[in-house]
Amino acid sequence: MGRFVIVAYTPKPGQDAQLLAAVKKHLQVLGAEGLITDRPGYAMRAGDGSIVEVFEWRSAEAIARAHANPAVQALWEEFGAACDYTPLARLKECSQMFAEFDAVAL
Repeated sequence: MGRFVIVAYTPKPGQDAQLLAAVKKHLQVLGAEGLITDRPGYAMRAGDGSIVEVFEWRSAEAIARAHANPAVQALWEEFGAACDYTPLARLKECSQMFAEFDAVAL
């Protein structure tokens, strides 16, 4: 059974373009490695510049396999250089009944 995730990435100073580039590659890499489903993923921008991504892993086992996958690890290093992972509760939008974000093209 698939596992949906919602994750927020807050760009480090001066790393907005690098973060966006990593996000645009993320689902391509995960898909090429057979780790996510065919459902479309979505990316959104919060008011503070954070990027929120929603996608579906194939399974909990696929998530575990990602942590040992060289291609995924290389991409996650790019994320680590470009952003901090942010709990959704820290985004202003998530305190609203209906959290609204700007669309980001993948």
